Amino acid sequence: MKLSLAIAALALAVPTAGYAQDTMAASGGEYPNTFSSGSANVSPFTNQSKRFNDWSISVGAGVPLLQSSDLTSIKNGNGKNLFGYSAYVSIDKAITHAFGLKLQYDRGETRQGWFNTKDAAPDATAVGARTQYDAISILGDINFSNLLRRVDNHSPYRWALHGYAGLGTLAYRAYQKDIKGQRLMTEVKPFKLGSMFMQAGAGLKFKVNKRIDLEGRLMYVVTGDDEFDGGGDAYSAINKRSEQVSDNFFNATLGLSFKLGKHDSHLMWHDPLQEIYYKLDVLANKKQDIEVCKKGDADNDGVCDDWDRQLDTPAGARVDGAGVALDTDLDGVIDLYDKCVTVPGPVENNGCPVKKDNNQTAVEVEKTLKDIYFNFNKATIRPESNSKLDLAASIIKENGGNYLLTGHTDIKGSAAYNLRLSKERAAAVVAALESRGVSQDVLKSRGVGSAEATVPATASDAERLADRKVTVRFVESSEWNSIKKKDYEDAPVKKSAKKASAKKKKK
Repeated sequence: MKLSLAIAALALAVPTAGYAQDTMAASGGEYPNTFSSGSANVSPFTNQSKRFNDWSISVGAGVPLLQSSDLTSIKNGNGKNLFGYSAYVSIDKAITHAFGLKLQYDRGETRQGWFNTKDAAPDATAVGARTQYDAISILGDINFSNLLRRVDNHSPYRWALHGYAGLGTLAYRAYQKDIKGQRLMTEVKPFKLGSMFMQAGAGLKFKVNKRIDLEGRLMYVVTGDDEFDGGGDAYSAINKRSEQVSDNFFNATLGLSFKLGKHDSHLMWHDPLQEIYYKLDVLANKKQDIEVCKKGDADNDGVCDDWDRQLDTPAGARVDGAGVALDTDLDGVIDLYDKCVTVPGPVENNGCPVKKDNNQTAVEVEKTLKDIYFNFNKATIRPESNSKLDLAASIIKENGGNYLLTGHTDIKGSAAYNLRLSKERAAAVVAALESRGVSQDVLKSRGVGSAEATVPATASDAERLADRKVTVRFVESSEWNSIKKKDYEDAPVKKSAKKASAKKKKK
């Protein structure tokens, strides 16, 4: 990667900076209208009517220090810090007074290891390295001083804190030196997938004058490469930090920015608040009466009748910029009268949703649970019942109330076994509903086995299906506390030792 690439890009960018911008100076004391560029000289908003310089060129030099690598610049075993050199040049474009972009070219050399590669190796175990690098990157530039400037600060400023971050392509040649001499270890070409890198940092700028800024900058460069330090291939004798996937370094620089253009002010040093104060001064010096709210504010909602779209807003109602009373949930009841501001509901219920009668809710839940299926002779709910359980849970959560779920079986089989199975199945349904978000305090279960079966044992399986069900009953608070959560103790279900005849069909 050559410096000529950056020079060519610079040659293309510089002519663009010649576009004219208008100035802040008042022309004949006239205040700008809203359709002008914002300056006192009224003109169409075009590239020629800009009021600020927004292009600049930055150059700088400094010291890179490898910090996260196998061979570092910061006291890598020899008690000394090894300093390299770095330089940069960038073309800068201000997009707003608080954000800009940079096309930056970096060149430098890091030195790392146990000794400077300019010197001879002190012993057979010492290893030194140096890495020559070139990089091109796109950086975002945030002007924190302008972004966070206080409203009450009336004075112009000459210091600005900037933050930078961006991506680019990195090319380098890493050399390693020991007692046997120096050799090239790794070479990476630019514009390859493996040459991608990122850098981020901060800079403190001082405005020397309207054309020149001085900046101290500290950047952290993430190479994304474990061989940038010259340690050699992964897992080699020197490159032993197998968990280290990137050799990273700090780059401290001192530089200058040259602001291009014919105007007095650069956009990155522009303070919009200062412009507001200037315009207020212009208005203060005007000897004219400005009449506001010609028609008044009949409903006292803070919005002049000149542009109030609702002239009879009720007293105390919050309104939007057009004077219309707010209705947050869009249910037709303004927030002033809405008892449930964020939940839609009918007008006749003061904007709150109408809850169903709990007995009706019990009927709906029981109807939904009608087609719950269990594995044969077990309390395990089959997967095809999930949609029914989801619907039943949503009904309970929406309408509230305490409910007792009762399990039933048909008359066929042992009464004791049927009773135990009905208790477990009812409890299984309760557990499934609670797993779907229903509170554990609103559901209880019991089983009655075949005690309430109405279809005789001689009937067909399809007919006896009517007795195999879960019923649901709403329970008043006065009765609720006297009912147990479930009516059996947890213990494995064992079928009777009596012969399990072929007559026993699925429940």
